[in-house]
Amino acid sequence: MSRAKKIIAVASGGGHWMELLRLRPAFQGHEVVFVTVSPIYRSDVGTARFYVVNDATRWDKLALLKLMFRIARVLVRERPDVVISTGAAPGCFAIVFGKLLRARTIWLDSIANVERLTLSGRLAGRFADLWLTQWPHLAKPGGPRYEGSVL
Repeated sequence: MSRAKKIIAVASGGGHWMELLRLRPAFQGHEVVFVTVSPIYRSDVGTARFYVVNDATRWDKLALLKLMFRIARVLVRERPDVVISTGAAPGCFAIVFGKLLRARTIWLDSIANVERLTLSGRLAGRFADLWLTQWPHLAKPGGPRYEGSVL
């Protein structure tokens, strides 16, 4: 049997966070560290290590820079084997830094985006070892792949 992995699970708030929590059965037997944008989510993860970072949008460059450094600090401190995210900006940075740290990376694009992939998903997908969409019509050769949804 393979050794337990350290997984960093990253999501912004709202639906992204709820989708990430629905993946928890897949994490059983592994050490999971959660990263999100609000301290109110701490109670969702029990005794797992938990980090709060600022949220940011593409319109607030200073907040994005601050978020980038905070995510980098968490990943360097934790040295994960796997980084998984359901979005948005915090997850995108986590996928990029995870890849730089030689972690396996997984991006699961939000189910809320029916018409097209999220901007974060399009960016993170370039770095993800596994790039998934929750809508079959958004799958394409070279990624993302459709393997089902988390609903």
